Amino acid sequence: MALRNIKLTIAYDGSNYHGWQIQPGEVTVQGVITEALKGLLGPRARICGASRTDAGVSALGQVGLIQIDSPIPTENLAKALTDRLPENMAVVQAEDVAMGFDVIGDVACKLYRYTIFCGPVRPVLHMKHCWHIPAGLDTGRMKAAAGLLVGKKDFKSFAAAADHREDSVRTVFRCEVTDASAEGGRWVYVEAEGDGFLYNMVRNMVGTLVEIGVGRWQPEKITEILDARDRRAAGPIAPPNGLCLMWIKY
Repeated sequence: MALRNIKLTIAYDGSNYHGWQIQPGEVTVQGVITEALKGLLGPRARICGASRTDAGVSALGQVGLIQIDSPIPTENLAKALTDRLPENMAVVQAEDVAMGFDVIGDVACKLYRYTIFCGPVRPVLHMKHCWHIPAGLDTGRMKAAAGLLVGKKDFKSFAAAADHREDSVRTVFRCEVTDASAEGGRWVYVEAEGDGFLYNMVRNMVGTLVEIGVGRWQPEKITEILDARDRRAAGPIAPPNGLCLMWIKY
């Protein structure tokens, strides 16, 4: 049969996985999906992902690419694969794409959302997917700071120290802070949309915005941090469990 290129949109709760990428001795999202693919399509099946989410990070719109020569219709593939996955994973959509499609290189933009709960009592039913901060956050200050992160900039200060890529310039199209009242506190959301992100970049941005939200720094500190091009200039990294990859566009 003719080889087909299939783009998969994948959702998963990352709280029990050691990130996306296959790693020896660790349970990863890519590893679990690969085993399900082998059971469905044969031992040579594999999947390439668009974003290597960290341990504990979830996704509603991760994208994976597979090549198949199976008679299974594309429209049936999402359900057939989901039926072989654990309950904390699902293939949302399967669609045919051209053989030249580059799941990483053709990305136009990605959206990450980070969720924070502010309140004296931890939200026990949501702790796997949020950062609990008992103190209040000044979202007005955080919004002002987030606006300074928008644009084409050198984000070296927000990259993990282990990220040794020479090109640390990225374009952030949107960085917004919103909040909503909740029983016993408030939900605060940070959304970052960009053409790409450095390793730990979004979590480091959120950690810095929280430092500003609790009053330790002024919003203008963002400009100083960007100019430093030094990870030590920015705030602490936010925990992984609050982060979710919402979608990827091509």
